[in-house]
Amino acid sequence: MLAPVIKKNDKQAKLLIGIFSVVVLVAVSFLSKFTITVELPFDKHIFALLNALLNTAVAFLLVAALVAVKQKKYTVHKNIMLTALVLSILFLVSYIAHHLLAGETKFGDTDHDGIVSIAEQAVVGNLRAFYFILLFTHIILAATSLPFILFTAYRGLTSEFEDHKKIARRIWPIWFYVAVTGPLVYLMISPYYS
Repeated sequence: MLAPVIKKNDKQAKLLIGIFSVVVLVAVSFLSKFTITVELPFDKHIFALLNALLNTAVAFLLVAALVAVKQKKYTVHKNIMLTALVLSILFLVSYIAHHLLAGETKFGDTDHDGIVSIAEQAVVGNLRAFYFILLFTHIILAATSLPFILFTAYRGLTSEFEDHKKIARRIWPIWFYVAVTGPLVYLMISPYYS
């Protein structure tokens, strides 16, 4: 196995992970309340595309990391997972930028007036319900999984591999679901960007 990368300090780790998780949750929760109006020399929805690409990359990295650990390539596994964490942080920054700059987009709003009329709802039909189920599960699981993902990384970096494996077995499928559904949400909502 691998030597510890950081010194074990559960009290400090729980505090830092808790603070970071709450700050992220609060920041993301309030994004829909604020929009910054600024002229950009590029399409502000480029951040949404970047988010989808980052999520896709994370999904592939999660699979690669799983394969690496099954093959007992622990250093490769660690490096892949750290890369997935860095890409997830970049995703968070890009996600915040997109929502602050582009505001909210409503699924099915073809005339971009901010209201989905009955006629617009009829056009998208049951796809609208599917979109909201996908979006809801994506958001809830993304928000609730963050502290567990960070604590799993902490356990790995302190070389507490049995505890790391116990948490990882439960959180990996959730993180993978979030990483896969993010690009699907993007593909479904992007036609309604103004």
